[in-house]
Amino acid sequence: YGFPESHAASFALIVYASAYLKCHHPTAFYAGLLNAWPLGFYHPATLVKDAQRAGVEVHSVDVNRSGWRCRWEDGGIRLGLRWVHGLKKAAGERIEEQQGESLFTDPSDLAQRCRLSSDHLERLAHVGALSSFGLSRRKALWQVAEVAGRNKPLFERLAPEEDSPLEEMSSIEETMADYGGLNLTTGPHLMHYFRPELNRRGVVPTNRLKDCRNGQVVKVAGAVIVRQRPGTAKGFVFLTMEDEVGTVQAIIKPDLYRQHRQLIVTSPLLLIEGPLQISDGTISVKARRFEKIQGEAFVKSHDFH
Repeated sequence: YGFPESHAASFALIVYASAYLKCHHPTAFYAGLLNAWPLGFYHPATLVKDAQRAGVEVHSVDVNRSGWRCRWEDGGIRLGLRWVHGLKKAAGERIEEQQGESLFTDPSDLAQRCRLSSDHLERLAHVGALSSFGLSRRKALWQVAEVAGRNKPLFERLAPEEDSPLEEMSSIEETMADYGGLNLTTGPHLMHYFRPELNRRGVVPTNRLKDCRNGQVVKVAGAVIVRQRPGTAKGFVFLTMEDEVGTVQAIIKPDLYRQHRQLIVTSPLLLIEGPLQISDGTISVKARRFEKIQGEAFVKSHDFH
């Protein structure tokens, strides 16, 4: 008895400390979780959205403001350069070091002072990390291409052309660029763009489920962020789904899981229909019907761990 008791006590202490930090110091709490990743249960994309719902302002990556790790900035969180796919730690640390000398003025200045490759510059431009130069993403990509074309001693003092013939990214293109280049976004959640169609189909946003009655058949939809099949749950599967306003858990019976296993395991975006279960303030949906939402998704899930 003493063994599980001691473990329960130590776990309770961790839970209490975590809950206290989340309640009273949410910025430090979420910054710590992001910096500790890949330790932890939830993917950074989910942590960022949860932080925003908790009132924490999360700023995206910026070469003039981001360190390699997440930073505290004006009461919020500035995401670190480590989240930019393909950016080596050495390159990120050179950027952080040069920030102490003076702010970067344009892509050419950044490239020369930090010895960045054209690939690094393109990755930074693609996720909006050059916005402090007053450049949109497409204009930044255009200037980065100009810098790469002038990467010879004869032309190194020539400034890049400011005018870009490229159309600006739409909001959804920026969101997809974020998920593709950072695996997360500080902008609109992916499900935000599906909401008009979901509303037409009677799909309930997760923050409205509390207004429904226990046992009411509802439709919910979201990105699947957790898939669990505990060994003690007699074959039941539990999904955690996230939309633009919150999360909800779906409970799947063993026979339904076997019948729809391929869809449940492989679909990043799902629509689920079933009766609502409300117990002690916890809301879940007993899944009866499943439907894959057509659309590309980069939101990562935590599966069967």
